[in-house]
Amino acid sequence: VIGLGISGKAAARLALARGASVVGIDQDESLSSLEHDPSFMALNSTGFKTVLGNFDWNLLKDADVVVVSPGVPLEKYGLSYLLQSGKQVMSELDFAAEALPKSVKILAVTGTNGKSTTVTFAGQMLNHFGIDTFVGGNLGTSLSEAAIQHVTSPAQECKLKVAVVEVSSYQMAIPCVYFRPSVSVVLNLTPDHLERHKTMLDYAEHKCRLFSHMTNAKLGLLSFGNQHLDEAVKKYWNKFNPAWIGAFPGLEIDTEAKIATFKVPDIGIESQLQLGSMRAMGKHNYFNAAVAALSVAGLDVGVHIEDINSTIEKLRPPPHRMQVVHKDIHGVTWVDDSKATNVEATYAGLMGLKGQKSVILLGGLAKVLVGQASNGFEELIEPLTGHRCVITVREMLLLDICKFPIQNSYVLCFLLLYFYGLFLNWLLPECPKFGASGTMIHQELSDNGLDIPCIQATNLKDAVEQARKMAKHGDAIVLSPACASFDEFRNFEHRGMVFRELALSS
Repeated sequence: VIGLGISGKAAARLALARGASVVGIDQDESLSSLEHDPSFMALNSTGFKTVLGNFDWNLLKDADVVVVSPGVPLEKYGLSYLLQSGKQVMSELDFAAEALPKSVKILAVTGTNGKSTTVTFAGQMLNHFGIDTFVGGNLGTSLSEAAIQHVTSPAQECKLKVAVVEVSSYQMAIPCVYFRPSVSVVLNLTPDHLERHKTMLDYAEHKCRLFSHMTNAKLGLLSFGNQHLDEAVKKYWNKFNPAWIGAFPGLEIDTEAKIATFKVPDIGIESQLQLGSMRAMGKHNYFNAAVAALSVAGLDVGVHIEDINSTIEKLRPPPHRMQVVHKDIHGVTWVDDSKATNVEATYAGLMGLKGQKSVILLGGLAKVLVGQASNGFEELIEPLTGHRCVITVREMLLLDICKFPIQNSYVLCFLLLYFYGLFLNWLLPECPKFGASGTMIHQELSDNGLDIPCIQATNLKDAVEQARKMAKHGDAIVLSPACASFDEFRNFEHRGMVFRELALSS
């Protein structure tokens, strides 16, 4: 098992549960050895060994199966060569699916934005009807965990009927054999992860691998009108029953009337879903709920669109996705949309706020758009119109660090790095500057005609203090950064939790 993050550890435990001898490999030498981990010891893990840092390449050549975690590129460890040589190299997703009972139906959801919410909604709908459902994948709990439950329990005790799985493009890097969804969904496709995929077509092709092992009777949902998806899906067109998100056959949504209409004649679906009772914030959640409903109906597990109407008011999005975290004594609603790590996700969130005047917090580390002159923030001009103001947050620069008193050699190191940075700026003036996203966003919005105040803040705490001053009774303060995590945070979850703490301190 290569890569000992969440997925890798789960795959290693599953292999042990299936009776294999397992070697867990990770280049990160700071990780703890797993031989004495209670979750491994409980599986009688005498056949397990952890190898951290450098390792003997013969371990891979001598292995019967090599399971690769999604965060590990195929360019590493000679994995591409192993694949071409005929070695059984599997993704964690495929390795888990091999161990699941064939009776378990898989609902697989991918796309750039909205995956976690759609998967969560689908799981909540199925659970409402008493259908034993696993919800996970890229969402947080690996599919291998569901497989472990099956492998370690007597066959007659396995009650699992459906696995609702969020799938990232990285998880589809290795073509699957056993992961065969009954329903596959590609929600959308916008620029993201291009540092690994390089081109939008390659990104689209990884997404569309969900359809590679389907049959004509199985439902496949795609975003309508995306040229990259249209090109990538051609090779699988005869493998599934296609439907569209935004056209018929498929589903269309009237956001004003709050009604979703479904027409998929080939599988006998023609119905409507009333969305007016939804409590999840943002009109984009109408689409997430509608896609979840059609996907659940397409599983053919006895749940019909008409039945799903009763679940709509009970749907709750996962954390950090337009999540209301506080309503303060001043009548201000605080909304955590920290998961919006690109422009398109923030755009969707802002479009869902029409009629709700808000203070919007943007900034962090902007996603690089290969071959484009801007980072795409001009697309936010329209949905920002009519809001109270925008606050852009820049990263902490080395210049800020150098303001601290010189107390030890670490500060001297920072000073040296700072002057080295100045030299690089002079040598390569066109390179993006570390930590400049907040300033860049401010400039792009201003240059493209933003007609509401745009305030710059030095960090998230400063941005929250500025937002408090600007917000009026009835407003919302919305963290929807359109960027990867700020330099001061580990990830978007940490960023969202800190925002919540700052909101509660009001």
